Amino acid sequence: MAELPDKATAFIDWYLAVVDAANLTDKRYGVKGMNVWTPYGFLARRHLDEVMVREIEATGSSPVEFPALIPANEFAKEKEHIKGFDAQVYWVTKGGLSDLDIPLVLRPTSETAMYPIFALWVRSHRDLPLNVYQIVNTFRYETKTTRPFMRVREIHFFEEHTCQVDEAAADRRVRSNLDAFSQMAKALALPYVAVRRPEWDKFPGAAYSIAFDIPVGTGRTLQIGSVHHYRENFSRPYGIQYEDSDGAQRFVHQTTFGLSERLIGAILAVHGDQKGAVFPSAVAPYEVIVIPIPSSGPEPGPEATAVEVAERLRAKGLRTHLDAGDERPGAKYYRWELQGVPVRLEIGRREATSRTATAVDRLGRKAVVSLDRLESEVEQFLGDYDRALFDRALAKFREEFRVVTSLDELKGFSHVAVLTWCGSEECGHAVETAIDGGLLGTPESELPLGLANPDRCISCGKVGDVRWALAGRPL
Repeated sequence: MAELPDKATAFIDWYLAVVDAANLTDKRYGVKGMNVWTPYGFLARRHLDEVMVREIEATGSSPVEFPALIPANEFAKEKEHIKGFDAQVYWVTKGGLSDLDIPLVLRPTSETAMYPIFALWVRSHRDLPLNVYQIVNTFRYETKTTRPFMRVREIHFFEEHTCQVDEAAADRRVRSNLDAFSQMAKALALPYVAVRRPEWDKFPGAAYSIAFDIPVGTGRTLQIGSVHHYRENFSRPYGIQYEDSDGAQRFVHQTTFGLSERLIGAILAVHGDQKGAVFPSAVAPYEVIVIPIPSSGPEPGPEATAVEVAERLRAKGLRTHLDAGDERPGAKYYRWELQGVPVRLEIGRREATSRTATAVDRLGRKAVVSLDRLESEVEQFLGDYDRALFDRALAKFREEFRVVTSLDELKGFSHVAVLTWCGSEECGHAVETAIDGGLLGTPESELPLGLANPDRCISCGKVGDVRWALAGRPL
């Protein structure tokens, strides 16, 4: 295979080359932006789903699945919402050869599909909280350049929708979602920043939106998830109300939490290098590759030892693949490095004789593993790899941010800007014009940059009600 483009200077070319070379998806399907999940990519997606399900169910959320088609009359009930999506939806207007009485929308997101049913499920305060999630495909008529995992027209989507008794309970659910995502990101070894979006950039219908952003180099950022607090903005048009303990009828307060296959793109973008993809063990299609190194001579041979090692690791619950093909070992090493497998176990005649295996992780670190303690030593090696992977990502994350003190500094800026902002829309747009990008908003927690308290707005010079904000160019 040809050498990969340089990640630092040609990120998009590098990214597309890695996706293709690692065989994570096939873009040759006949509808633009709707890609085929290959076996290797599908496994990565399956394990990503497992991480999301584990963490959201730990917070008390339950699975559901709603239909993909939404009646146009339900979709139109929330006028503010439809303003955000009417240009992005696919319409179904025929059933067979007959025109439908009511056109149907192929869901872009599920508020308008779920909330008429929530109005039937929620009657009393005893029905609350209602915390449910689903993992489904959503569809957006994306008109910009599509890129695998990052911007597609058919999206593998995780969405939690909740109903709460009041605004304070909904705020607590938002905080619970932020905590759950923190655990997900830890499993993915992804440093990120949670940012409260400015008023003009929040989700349509939301009282406020908090997004998760990662820097991807040269001042560009990628949003990898979001949480939204709706207050009563959807419960009123959809009639989702309950009888309180005092007999009064009240509208619920609602929240949503959304993630997608873009997390796979984020993993590739953050961890990948000039050798290809790099997966954390939590989502790697295979955690361990076992490669026997053939040789002639008397027993014991490496092939039998490799089979034993693979079987024992599978029995332990580790996702293990035995590569006993007839390629040369060097070609196998190259291919599995390209596909981002966390740990490779090499077993030649020397290892078979000494009852050991040579372990090499995707970061290039080596160790000798004793077969007497195979399972525990491989698990420890994987744990050390994940910690090292996060440490490497965190060091790069910190390097991507720079404090700026004037609008002039933002012109041609090649980092994510950390700046002081008074909160006004006028000053926010002045920042966006200067950086030729977006004001991402205000961080929900302290950035790991050792910043002092902000002084004055970078645009208008106002002193007092000033906060730190981030600005960059969304990918």
